[in-house]
Amino acid sequence: VQLQAFGGGLVQAGGSLRLSCAASGWSFSSYEMGWFRQAPGKEREFVAAISSGGGRTYHADSVKGRFTMSRDNAKNMVYLQMSSLKPEDTAVYYCAAVIARSSTLRRRTSEYDYWGQGTLVTVSS
Repeated sequence: VQLQAFGGGLVQAGGSLRLSCAASGWSFSSYEMGWFRQAPGKEREFVAAISSGGGRTYHADSVKGRFTMSRDNAKNMVYLQMSSLKPEDTAVYYCAAVIARSSTLRRRTSEYDYWGQGTLVTVSS
């Protein structure tokens, strides 16, 4: 199981960015996926999650209405479209995976089994 996140970079406040996460080596469509982020000096926090089939999503209140998570099971890819970015969105963003077991999308870091290496997003004011 391998996950590789990419697409981070430097963007001005109010701008947009799309993160991608490529999965390989497993039955991608059987896994629930999540995005998390970790700002300097802070704990890793939940951003969004998506069901194995892509029909259900959940976004943290801090990003709701600005970020959208999606997936393409045919391409083994998951995405995070970010818009109206704020300086407080600056963090390393991680994608994560866990085998789908229930209808409740998971939001805790401890509930995810596999992690990508992270991609840095920096939002300047």
